[in-house]
Amino acid sequence: MTDEPQVAERGTGADPRAELAVAVLLVLAGLAAAAFAVLIVADPQTQLLGATLGGALACLATAAVLAAKRVVVQELAIEDRHREDTARPEDDEALAEDLRRGGDGITRRRALGAAAGVAGVGLAGALVVPVTALGPGLGDAPNQTPWRRGRRLVTTDGDPLRADAIEIGSFASALPEGADKRELGSPVVVVRVDPRTLRLPRGRRGWAPMGILAFSQICTHAGCAVTLFRYPVDEQLSEGPALVCPCHYSTFDVRQAAKPVFGPAARALAQLPLAVAADGTLVAAGPLSSSVGPAWWSVKR
Repeated sequence: MTDEPQVAERGTGADPRAELAVAVLLVLAGLAAAAFAVLIVADPQTQLLGATLGGALACLATAAVLAAKRVVVQELAIEDRHREDTARPEDDEALAEDLRRGGDGITRRRALGAAAGVAGVGLAGALVVPVTALGPGLGDAPNQTPWRRGRRLVTTDGDPLRADAIEIGSFASALPEGADKRELGSPVVVVRVDPRTLRLPRGRRGWAPMGILAFSQICTHAGCAVTLFRYPVDEQLSEGPALVCPCHYSTFDVRQAAKPVFGPAARALAQLPLAVAADGTLVAAGPLSSSVGPAWWSVKR
């Protein structure tokens, strides 16, 4: 028996209409992918992004199926399986010849090549542009905040926050007086615990007058707003006072300088040193202890 494959059926001559359809589909795939890349930057609406990327992939898949069935050479061959363990040079030559013959009958090779190039460029852009957009464009905002020594804490209505208004177990939101409240480092949460229970690091023991503490309101896990304060009545039946992020339940022990004790957060909340002014209002005794937000926000400290 001969080792050469016996060709049972071979069809050559691509369908011109199929060639044209494949070229059009490839161009449409490239344009849709390019539109996806543009929308990521200009107007990232989920519905439009899904429609353009889905359309690009659908056109590409349809072009591939149509090319396989109506454009390239269709050949049915029967070949005995070789029992030798080593490859033979003549097999490589036969394979190369088969590949050369695969283009037989295709009349729009340049058009198909150009269309494939358009599709490739568009898809490359659709892959590269989203990678460059990973993470928020915050610049150095996590490391630059409006908190300075002597800056007064005010409520969200702009009223000065008095120390005697913060009771043990209470929670309040505060902003820096005169600063833009939309700045990333502006909002802080203010809580009060029994000062005898504090376990702050040595350098921070003067940061919590009367047991009043302030921390950045931006969670260090995913950047959500920390808006819950747990203060149990009986610590024998529950854990101690802690701030809790409602998004993923990261929990921060306020007695230990907002050290994370539960959930996905790995960094403590940035702490704001406090002091009580002569008129009884709370003021910052210095800047925040570290950058605000998650580490992937270009946190430096």
